[in-house]
Amino acid sequence: MTPFVLASQSAARRRMLGAAGLSFEVQPASIDESTLIEGLIAEGHGGRNIADCLAEMKARRVSDNLPVSWVVGSDQVLSLGSDIFEKPGSLAMAREHLVRLRGKTHVLHSAACVARGGSVVWRHVAEARMTMRAFSDDFLDDYLAGAGPDIVNSVGAYHVEGRGIQLFSRIEGDLFTVQGFPLLPFLDFLRVQGVVRG
Repeated sequence: MTPFVLASQSAARRRMLGAAGLSFEVQPASIDESTLIEGLIAEGHGGRNIADCLAEMKARRVSDNLPVSWVVGSDQVLSLGSDIFEKPGSLAMAREHLVRLRGKTHVLHSAACVARGGSVVWRHVAEARMTMRAFSDDFLDDYLAGAGPDIVNSVGAYHVEGRGIQLFSRIEGDLFTVQGFPLLPFLDFLRVQGVVRG
C-alpha cells in the first residue's frame, strides 16, 4: 500500500481513513478558509462549489511542496437554501445555528480532491440531505449541555455518531458524507490508481 498525504487537520477524517485500513501522512494545508468562503459567496457560488474549491485549494497547496505524492484535500460545507454555514466556534453560536436549522432540511456538501505534482487528478463532491426535527427549546438546551465542546468545530454543531442523531427526523445520504468525506468514491479512485490493492 502506497501512503498518501491528507491535507486536512480534521480528526474525524483521520479516524475515518485509519479505520478503513489506509496508510497516510497528515500535513494540514495553511489557508484562510473564512476569507475564501466569503469571497466565493460574494462571487455567487453555492455550497457544492465552495466545498469543491476549498478541497482543491488544500490539495494544491500541499501538493506544490510534495510533487511526487498523492495529496488529498477535503472540506465540508453546510447550506440552507442560499445560506452558507461555517463552524460555529462557540456554544452560543452553535445554539443560534441549530435554532435556524430546526424543523428544516439542510444539505451537507462533502468534497475531496486529489492533486499530484500541483495538478488536480481527481475530485468528487457528495451530498447528504439532513432534516431536523422541530425540537423544543428545552431539548436544545439539554443537547448543548451534554453534547460536549467539540460540536463547535462541526459545521452543523452536531455529530450524528453521538447525541446529535436525536436532532434529526430524516437523513438522506451515506454516513461518510455526513461525517465530512466521500470515502467510497475515494477508495474506488485509490484502487484504480493502484494506491491500494483491488
